[in-house]
Amino acid sequence: RHEALRRDSAAAPDAHVRVMSNKVDAAQVTKAVAALRKHAEKVKAEGGTKLFDGDDDDDAETYSVMVSTRRVPQRASNKLVPIPLPHPLLNLDAAEVCLIVKDHQGEGHKDAKRKVAEMEKCGVAKVLGISKLRNNYKPHEAKRKLCDSYDLFLADARVVPLLPKLLGKTFFKKKRQPVPVDLTKKDWPTQIRKAAAATYAKQSAGTCVSVKVARASHSQTEIVANAIAAIDGVVDKVVARGWANVQSVFLKTTESVALPVYNALPDAEEDAKARKEEEAAREARDAERQKRFAEEKAE
Repeated sequence: RHEALRRDSAAAPDAHVRVMSNKVDAAQVTKAVAALRKHAEKVKAEGGTKLFDGDDDDDAETYSVMVSTRRVPQRASNKLVPIPLPHPLLNLDAAEVCLIVKDHQGEGHKDAKRKVAEMEKCGVAKVLGISKLRNNYKPHEAKRKLCDSYDLFLADARVVPLLPKLLGKTFFKKKRQPVPVDLTKKDWPTQIRKAAAATYAKQSAGTCVSVKVARASHSQTEIVANAIAAIDGVVDKVVARGWANVQSVFLKTTESVALPVYNALPDAEEDAKARKEEEAAREARDAERQKRFAEEKAE
């Protein structure tokens, strides 16, 4: 089945798709998407099952981009980096969003609920204050049910540092951690729509950055456009040194092999430059640590 998928990815592209990227050939992405869609239809017709028990239905129907880098990043980060998509993953007219807000003994929570009730519809089905999150969702089962109850979680950027401890591992394991939004601005609907219109990536500890780009409900043209926008966004915002540090790019679904859409040739000059920059960064960090140590010792 996977060998047939690879053959299909080499078929002729849809001539109507015209999407530009810095490096990636839109025709190659189109071929990969067409092959993946054909594969997904075949799996569905054969009564294919999810890879793992407990996989969400929507997760089983998503397309992802994987960007492989030449060098291991010097530092991993759990910070979510927004990557705007031309065709959002969520339809806020149908999706249910949980908005986590800053409050003080419930007061901020009440104000936020009133504001959401008065503003135009933007998908917010529940407003959850930090106090209520802390007091009502202590058991693991309560956290798990909360995690499974909404399509997207947003949070006031000012409370995001508090959330890992309050939400527990379930949210992060399922990659459902809340997306930060700026609620100090008056136009909340704009902030919410902007957050929902993006996909999110983070710098892992390894050489691969993976990000969801589309659902099975998207058309082929929409998947191609989203994939290319995500590739360029990840390379620009997440990958250190940008395209010079990209080794390869793949496109896949949850139940498929990864199809290559870009491969870079070996570049000895770039590798030497990267090693030099990494060594300089290490020396700078060591110098900073020694400086802090000397200051603490002097105190």
